[in-house]
Amino acid sequence: MAQVNAGLNYLFGININTTVQIILITIITGFATTSVVLGLDGGVKRLSEINMILAGVFLIFVLIAGPTVYILSGFSQNLGFYLSNLMEMSLWTETFKGTNWQGGWTIFYWAWWISWSPFVGMFIARISKGRTVREFILGVMIIPTLLSFIWMSTFGGTAIFQQMNGVADLVSVVKSDISLALFAMLKNLPWEQVLCTVGIILVTVFFVTSSDSGSLVVDHLISGGKLDSPVPQRIFWAVMEGVVAATLLMGGGLQALQTAAVITGLPFAIIILLMLYSLNVGLKKEYEIEEIVRKKVIQVRHEHQINTVIEKIVNDDALNNSEDKQ
Repeated sequence: MAQVNAGLNYLFGININTTVQIILITIITGFATTSVVLGLDGGVKRLSEINMILAGVFLIFVLIAGPTVYILSGFSQNLGFYLSNLMEMSLWTETFKGTNWQGGWTIFYWAWWISWSPFVGMFIARISKGRTVREFILGVMIIPTLLSFIWMSTFGGTAIFQQMNGVADLVSVVKSDISLALFAMLKNLPWEQVLCTVGIILVTVFFVTSSDSGSLVVDHLISGGKLDSPVPQRIFWAVMEGVVAATLLMGGGLQALQTAAVITGLPFAIIILLMLYSLNVGLKKEYEIEEIVRKKVIQVRHEHQINTVIEKIVNDDALNNSEDKQ
């Protein structure tokens, strides 16, 4: 929300404060409620499609208008660095350094993703009905991960290029207010006003779609698994998410949000481990059932072929005996 407020401050001079951000939460909650009321196909799907198209155009424009060769080279190097350091960073515990960087970043984001997992997991499972496990892994894990690499390399690479070549002092901007960094970087590209407007729209719609997924999943759980929950119930949970967001903002801003994410993420981590075990058991049983069915089908086909041959032989013998009598 701070980033939307920062963008409006950059474009229109609107003050950056809690009051403005609560107003933005109210507006975004209104959009999210409307989308939830329209349903998965009528609201959420269309909004997500529009958002992804707009994000794609935004990404391509920055890639072309920015230092293209530098970005592409950085993408290759970033991907290689990530893969080569994945194991080391996964086991790194900051034991020999007296800082709390890992707690504010690594642990926080782990807890953040875990706290979102019940909502996002069930939402993705619902929209992925009919897909195979292979298609699910490809469409939910591999492709989004690669797109994240491309996105971070494009915008991060552009920012690093501007900083290293003296185009902009983005480090100072980040130190003063990190939510302004995106717009300070876009300022040095063509059509900065249009790009900043698109950036604000994208961040806003991402908030809306995130709220949509959470509201729909909660509605699904509360209504006992119904795909089309009552409209008043959808409105209630969409509004409640906005109320909770505003309460956390007034209660301490980002620090309160981080604390809430870590607190809710820890118990869900244990639940996820149990779910992984259950998923493994379920997939094994399904595979065993499919194997039994497959073998039974093969057996029935063989028996059918044998019966067909026997019937043909019997019919041929009967026909030959009939001809001999004649």
